[in-house]
Amino acid sequence: MRRPADVRRAALSLLLAAAALSAGCSRQQPVAVPVELFLANHWAEPIPPQGPPPNGFSVLEASLSPQACGQCHAQQYEAWRTSLHSRTVGPGLLWQLALMDQAQANRCFRCHAPLAEQKALLAIEHGWLGAPPLPPPGYIDPDLGHQGLVCAACHVRNHRRFGPPARPDAEPGTAHGGFTSSAAFQDSRFCAHCHQFPPDGPSVEGKLFEDTLNQWAASPMAPQRTCQSCHMPDRQHSWRGIHDAETTRSALDLGLDVVALGEGRFEARARVRNVGAGHHFPTYMVPKVELDFLRRDADGSTHALGRQVIGWTVDTQLTREIADTRIPAGEAREFPVPFAAPRAAGWKVELVVRVKPGEHYERMFREHLARDAQLPPQAVSQLRQALANVLSAEYELTRVVAAPPIAN
Repeated sequence: MRRPADVRRAALSLLLAAAALSAGCSRQQPVAVPVELFLANHWAEPIPPQGPPPNGFSVLEASLSPQACGQCHAQQYEAWRTSLHSRTVGPGLLWQLALMDQAQANRCFRCHAPLAEQKALLAIEHGWLGAPPLPPPGYIDPDLGHQGLVCAACHVRNHRRFGPPARPDAEPGTAHGGFTSSAAFQDSRFCAHCHQFPPDGPSVEGKLFEDTLNQWAASPMAPQRTCQSCHMPDRQHSWRGIHDAETTRSALDLGLDVVALGEGRFEARARVRNVGAGHHFPTYMVPKVELDFLRRDADGSTHALGRQVIGWTVDTQLTREIADTRIPAGEAREFPVPFAAPRAAGWKVELVVRVKPGEHYERMFREHLARDAQLPPQAVSQLRQALANVLSAEYELTRVVAAPPIAN
């Protein structure tokens, strides 16, 4: 007897096949398939091999490489090329493969290199027992395994192209037999395959490592915006997030007050409201935002008052929560630092906001480098590059200055 999931996939396959036969050009009508059913089939795990390309496909049409897609979709390709999606198989992942078997690696590849063809190439490269015995066919770029979350991961199944409904002013075309459109590509649930773990997924103290879709669904943003509204505006394929200063600034409303406590004691209070992110800020454990409080005296000297951190801090073994100061969508949090005022008047408090998009990875990478004797030389080199990449992604977001409530 077929399982319910198999029956749903078979039904969807018949619907899609009928749509393909009834549509004769690239601007096909949207398929009348519920989003849930489409996504269950589209993201069936694992994604099956594409198989041989259809007869009549050119070398370009048969290719699964983003560079091939970019020949016609230049704007999307250029945006993807500068995005984090193009770097999901970078040194931060590659050094860890030395510590994994194929089954463990495939759990990472589920999102970092999801195509069956990518997994096969990486298995050959690492000499895993499950590697294909034959070299890949000519239509598969030998470097496809290192190209990250490629266009085909979202848009190609069985050499058929899928995407959102065509724009009204889109030019019709006939490349790769056209495409099948689905409203699922404009639905936040499309992103859940990698950005929402199931209820029984990896967690710390009951909190899922990836819980972004649930955070969004529970937020006041959900009725107004989708993931794509913010991270793919006007269908841009750049997926800007906390690594981008402009995107981060648009998510936050910052304020700084200095409050007198009496007897020469004061408290600096940073008020941070999540006004733009449709999920917690930040959404998961890797990024942190550091709030450094400084006292600037009239003579120009600077004194550190303290630091507060916005984020979910978990130990590097992923077993223990240290702190969780994330800010849900639409909510605010106050971060106080008490201090003693100097005798001399004319001082002010400055708040320096610094973003560390890969803070969790930084701690993890440093720990492993401290015991690099356990890693092969190539993995050590990749690990050092991964740490350098994480550090280079840090940036100062803004500075805010506040004077005490009375003349000092």
